[in-house]
Amino acid sequence: MKKIKVLVVDDSALVREILSRGLALDPEIEVVGVAADPFAARDKIIQLRPDVLTLDVEMPRMDGVEFLRRLMPQYPLPVIVVSALTRKGAATTLAALEAGAVDVVTKPGIDISRGLNAMLGDLRQKVKIAATANVGAWKANRRAPIPTGTGSRSLAESTDKVIAIGASTGGTEAIRKLLQSFPATIPGIVVVQHMPVGFTRHFAESLNNTCALEVREARTGDRVFPGRALIAPGDRHMRVHRSGGIYLVDCRPGEKVCGHCPSVEVLFQSLAKHVGANAIGIMLTGMGNDGAEGMLAMRQAGARTMAQDEATSVIFGMPRAAYEKGGAEYLIPLGKIPLTVKKALRCK
Repeated sequence: MKKIKVLVVDDSALVREILSRGLALDPEIEVVGVAADPFAARDKIIQLRPDVLTLDVEMPRMDGVEFLRRLMPQYPLPVIVVSALTRKGAATTLAALEAGAVDVVTKPGIDISRGLNAMLGDLRQKVKIAATANVGAWKANRRAPIPTGTGSRSLAESTDKVIAIGASTGGTEAIRKLLQSFPATIPGIVVVQHMPVGFTRHFAESLNNTCALEVREARTGDRVFPGRALIAPGDRHMRVHRSGGIYLVDCRPGEKVCGHCPSVEVLFQSLAKHVGANAIGIMLTGMGNDGAEGMLAMRQAGARTMAQDEATSVIFGMPRAAYEKGGAEYLIPLGKIPLTVKKALRCK
């Protein structure tokens, strides 16, 4: 059995030891090396050819974000950020995801013994997922210019339309590209991206600064209306319901559904029930099958549905499940989703 070769990068010798020992507990994973900073990591990547990199983001000499910006266009490699969840750290970790990291694992707090086993188990699982990720698109980095939001043609003006997006691994960059392509007059958007609590707020703030739309972390009672995108909080399920002639969201904690909270399944089922044919469902890159049944329910309720194709997905699991279940009408490249949405809106 071929093992997944992992390189651990962290400026703390203790953390390097903990991560190396924790990863080595899985017989499918081999830690082939460690590095204390990006300069040492660069040399060991060339020497050891790892399949996956774990990366701290706040390090001396060069931070992890700048390292990723330089690494990914030249040597695309699945990277998992292992970061402490602080305000500064959350913002920095989001920047790392934008620069090419495929997922994030949160370090335990001050008492490192509490939650350590759970964190290491999460890391082992995500290393296996990352090893299958498609990161080739980062070769010769192709970042699109940020739209100004001026002179854009309106896709739709009706508040009776709702666009729902579900994503997991690799989804932060896909969501960013998608939202940046939409004008401020796009119908209201609701998004579930699998992220830890705290990260979703910073993700929303980052999107708000680079999109023509208003983007915010959702709160119970927020209205879904044109030009606004609501991101589900990292520890709450988000549902959409109708109140008279408008749509509102409800965000509440709950048991994990399809292994997640927030869950795409919960969001999509609420749209099938309360929005029906006025909805458009979009399934983006991600591991597993979260939302596949919900997208089928949306389609059966008259919604238009689509999923990102394999070639442009980092992980094709969720789009594949939605398509094979019969929920997604189309598999289309990420770059063509905006035009497909535009056409779908014209047909409504």
